[in-house]
Amino acid sequence: MKKIITYPNEVLRKKVSDVVEIDKVTAKEIEELKKLLVDGENAAGLAAPQIGVSKNFFGMKINGEVKIYFNSKLLKTWGERVFPKMANSSAESEDFLEGCLSFPDYFGTVRRWLKIEVEWQELIGQKFVSKKKKFEGFEAIVWQHESDHLLGKLFVDYIKKEGGKFYKWNGKEMVKVDINKVIKK
Repeated sequence: MKKIITYPNEVLRKKVSDVVEIDKVTAKEIEELKKLLVDGENAAGLAAPQIGVSKNFFGMKINGEVKIYFNSKLLKTWGERVFPKMANSSAESEDFLEGCLSFPDYFGTVRRWLKIEVEWQELIGQKFVSKKKKFEGFEAIVWQHESDHLLGKLFVDYIKKEGGKFYKWNGKEMVKVDINKVIKK
């Protein structure tokens, strides 16, 4: 069974190749990614490079169900890239903190589009079928995060470049961290 690759493993920086057929190896990789995503605590998505596979697919967990996206493309965006906000239990606005299974216990604010249109291929039976959909909010954020993995981009790259906030969970609270002490690039 594959394990989740963590930073600074170089496979996380490689661009992937499109998936043109599902052979036995790729089918096994897909099943392992699905299992890791289902079993992952606080896991919303997982991309093939995160399990050491340089192929163009990722999974997203939506309402407890994992869907696999092959050869995905961002077609359209609306508005500007913003630091997403969310309502806390008191209905007050607070920063949405993005995390990554390849960066255990690290979280930060990342500029994302809140509405996107995407295209991908889905495996139905033994054939790839092209699909298109608009995602908003959380699903749009997760799609962008996982899609970035396929290009060798990591959420910390945006935090570092655009001055987002960066934290480490110490088991009790989020503690602000200097990203330059964590990222080697």
